[in-house]
Amino acid sequence: KVAPENDVVLITIDKDGKVYLSVSDKNTSEKRAMITAISSSKQLNLSDAQIKAFMRTGSYVGVPFTQLGGLLNTPKDDIGKIRMDGIPVTDSSNNQLVDWLYAAKQAFEGRKMELLIKGDNGSKYPSFQGVLNAFKKNDLLKFQMVTNPEGVPAGTELYKLNMSKKAGGTAAAE
Repeated sequence: KVAPENDVVLITIDKDGKVYLSVSDKNTSEKRAMITAISSSKQLNLSDAQIKAFMRTGSYVGVPFTQLGGLLNTPKDDIGKIRMDGIPVTDSSNNQLVDWLYAAKQAFEGRKMELLIKGDNGSKYPSFQGVLNAFKKNDLLKFQMVTNPEGVPAGTELYKLNMSKKAGGTAAAE
């Protein structure tokens, strides 16, 4: 199944267990509502320019609240050059994804929010557990996993199917 493109809140967990959050680019009003709520609830006093930076195309968050202002001050072309520590999720007393998801839930109120988790085979379990705990605390119990069939264990049915597709075959796995 192809992942949806609109009304998406995507949580990504990288191989080092760092957690990132992004919202689909077409949801500008929801992005504005989220960042405004976070700025207010965490007393970050973000400027209009910083709020607009959160709303720009392709934006994502991968830092604790204490570093959010600095991230939003970074020019778009330099975002890929900075080191992001990820949103804290593994400490149950400081799972900042709980706040982000609460803001998202409020921003999408009355609309369907497509909640997705994306990770790779190397994603760390404690981070995944922290993400699930943040979902539970916000009563967000329906979500989709975004996976890549590449790198599946050799010998499995999915592995055989992928290998037949790469070889140009169309036969289904037996």
